[in-house]
Amino acid sequence: MRAALVSGAGIGIGAATAKILGREGYHVFVSDILADEGEAVAEEIRQAGGSAEYVALDVSDTAACEAVIADIDARFGGLSALVANAGIAPRAAYPILTDEKWDEVLNVNLKGQLRLIRAAAPAMSKRQEGAIVCVSSIAGAVVGWDDHWHYSAAKAGITGMVKAAACELAKANVRVNAVAPGFIRTAQILSEENSLGPEGLAAAETTVPLRRAGHASEIGEVIAFLLSDKASYVTGQTIVVDGGLTVAL
Repeated sequence: MRAALVSGAGIGIGAATAKILGREGYHVFVSDILADEGEAVAEEIRQAGGSAEYVALDVSDTAACEAVIADIDARFGGLSALVANAGIAPRAAYPILTDEKWDEVLNVNLKGQLRLIRAAAPAMSKRQEGAIVCVSSIAGAVVGWDDHWHYSAAKAGITGMVKAAACELAKANVRVNAVAPGFIRTAQILSEENSLGPEGLAAAETTVPLRRAGHASEIGEVIAFLLSDKASYVTGQTIVVDGGLTVAL
């Protein structure tokens, strides 16, 4: 059975993606720091007839990332699919954006993805098989987000990292891509403390050509496509999934 690991899979886009990959026949490693949520997602996959297990993982911990991937490599000979999704988005910008807040977000959102790719790449390369998808955002990859400088910087960095990783890992037949979601109805965007909140999202939806926010599953389906053989000639790309928002600006 093919193995897939999804980071930040307890909620939101990560959870939706894990469930889709379970449907597609992967053994899904549902990884997150949120144990109850991660266990619930893994159980839902199993109840639907799929194969999954929860694994505790903090992507800011290099040793933990390496240990989780090493265990998967020992059991499955390497990952077939890696979805680097875990991220945080606390509100912070000039003049309150401290070094500590900047470092925290870059460490999780950008370096956390590097840790997973770096750990997974050797076994994928040895097998000459594998696909990686990193979750970016239109905030940074395409546009800015005024009160999230650190988040925008991290998401822009993912685009560059994906291009470089794709060039290197193509030699071993390993593909690396990213998705850049727009307004997606998740707990993150509905947070009034750190994002738009319900009223802000309702206003934002009026600017989207499709006239609505996206669903987490709609991002998960694009991720599943990029991991599949249907995308066998696609690498180094950041696919924008935003209901037409950025082309209409």
